[in-house]
Amino acid sequence: MRSFTVGRAFGIPIKLDLTFLLILPVFAWLIGSQVGTLVGSLNMLWGTSLDSTALTTGNLQWILGTAAAVGLFVGVVLHELGHSLVAMRYGFPIESITLWIFGGIARLTETPEEWKQEFTIAIAGPAVSIALGVVSYLLVLVTGGVPTVQFVFGYLALMNLALAAFNLLPGFPMDGGRVLRALLARNRPFADATQTAAEVGKLFAIVLGLVGLFSANLLLAGIAFFIYIGATSEAQQTVMNAAFRDVRVRDVMTHADDLETVAPDTSVAELMETMFRQRHTGYPVLENGELVGMVTLDDARRVSEVERDAYTVRDVMSSDLKTVPASDDAMSAFERIQQHGIGRLLVIDADGELAGLISRTDLMTAFDIIQKSGRADRVTPSEQPVRETERASR
Repeated sequence: MRSFTVGRAFGIPIKLDLTFLLILPVFAWLIGSQVGTLVGSLNMLWGTSLDSTALTTGNLQWILGTAAAVGLFVGVVLHELGHSLVAMRYGFPIESITLWIFGGIARLTETPEEWKQEFTIAIAGPAVSIALGVVSYLLVLVTGGVPTVQFVFGYLALMNLALAAFNLLPGFPMDGGRVLRALLARNRPFADATQTAAEVGKLFAIVLGLVGLFSANLLLAGIAFFIYIGATSEAQQTVMNAAFRDVRVRDVMTHADDLETVAPDTSVAELMETMFRQRHTGYPVLENGELVGMVTLDDARRVSEVERDAYTVRDVMSSDLKTVPASDDAMSAFERIQQHGIGRLLVIDADGELAGLISRTDLMTAFDIIQKSGRADRVTPSEQPVRETERASR
C-alpha cells in the first residue's frame, strides 16, 4: 500500500504505510481495554503494586493504551535501526524503514556477502529490543510514585522482550531465520542454506498459522501467511541469483540477427496473422532500420476485429521502450521484467543500438537448464550474489 515519509534517522527515511495508520488505533484500543488485566500481569512480573481501579478511571485507560501503542511502535523503529546501523557499518545502504500492519521493515539495497555480516545484522535488532526492555524495566523501578508512567514502561519492558524472543524464532525471513541461514552458510552454499532456512520458516509459519486459526487470532494468522510467502519468495530469489551468477543478458537473449521485427505501417490484422504463424506475442518495431517501438499481442487486442485492417502497428505500439544493456547480468533483466509487469525487454548494446530481445520465457528456460545441470548448487558462501533484501520485525 501507499506509504509516506515522516522523518529521517541517521539519514534513513522513516515511512508510514497506510496499514500502520489503521492498526495503530486498533492497538491503542486493545491495550486500553485490557489495562485492568495487564495490571495484574505487570504486578506479578515486575513486583509493582499498580491499582487497576485507579488506572481505569474515566478515559485514563485509553490514554494509557495510546501511549503504550505509540511506545511499542517506537520500539519497532529502534529495532529496525539496530539492523540498519550495523548494515551501514558494513557498507550496505538502507533504502528506508517502513512501519506497517505487521511491524517494521528495514529495506537493505544489498545483501551481505559474508555469513558473519548476515549474523551480526540479523541479531542487532533483537539485541536492541532486549536493551529497550531492560531500560524500560529500570524506568519502572525509578517511577514508582507515578503509576501511569510505571504502567506504560512496565508494558513496554514486557513487549520489547517478547518482540526480541518472537523475532529470534526460526521463522525465515524473520531475524531468527536469518540467524539460522547465517549459521548454515558457514559450511555450505548460500543458496542451499537459504533453502533449508526457508523450509524451516515455512514449517514454523504453518504451526503459527494453525495456532492463530484455532485461537481466533487473526494477527498471528496474518503474520504466519506473510512469513510463509516471504520464505518461499526469498528462497526462489536466492536460487535464481545463484543460478544466474556470471550469466549476462547477451548469453540468454535472442540476438538481433535472429529477431523477428515488424514495420510501423503493418496493419494490425497482418500483425495478428504474423503472431499466429510465428507463435510470437511481441515484436520490436523498426522503421528504416531504427527502433521506434514495441508491439505486443495485448496492444493488438485493444483493436476490435472489424477495425484491424484500418489500424496500423504505429497506432497501437508503445514508444515507451523498456530496455536492458546486453552487459547486465541476467537476474537484473528478470527483476526489471517483474518490476514492469511485462513479458520481454529490448536489449541494447554499448552504442545504444538494438542488440536483441530477452523474454521471461528465455530466462526461465535458461534457469531450468542451469538447475538441471547442477550449476547453482556449486555456489559457495563467498560467491553469493548481491540483491535487495528486507528485514522485518513483527
